[in-house]
Amino acid sequence: MRVRAIAVLCLLIISTVMPVLATNDERYSYITINDMTINLDKDRATIFVNYSIDTGTQVIVYLLGKQDLKNKLLKVLNYEDATVKNVDMNSAEIQINDVSYDYGKGIYWFPEHEFNVAIPTLRVVSPQVTREYRNTRNFSEGMGFFDR
Repeated sequence: MRVRAIAVLCLLIISTVMPVLATNDERYSYITINDMTINLDKDRATIFVNYSIDTGTQVIVYLLGKQDLKNKLLKVLNYEDATVKNVDMNSAEIQINDVSYDYGKGIYWFPEHEFNVAIPTLRVVSPQVTREYRNTRNFSEGMGFFDR
């Protein structure tokens, strides 16, 4: 009897600890980031982010609306003055104006940036080049580019 009680107690402890241990860096609340693409155009960036939402939370988002989802996505991106252009249950389009420095004559600098979660695949696309990063929380070193 005592052995069974100890076994049940151990199972309860393991079942409460496992979800905490299973958390991953790509996750923020009920959102898990899959990949992100940042398209640069002059001083503006358009971000396309693909993610998944916990199954139980999808019903709540459908019933209560997408405002909380938008707020959490903006928190994940960590950009001030970002605007959500489009959001659905597995992807979003977000625009940021005045994010790149304009040095004149069509020369721009997209500065380094830190996200609030790890991004499994991050692509930064300028008119000249595409850079791809794996499992990163930041876009380090920045990136210079020219207007077409």
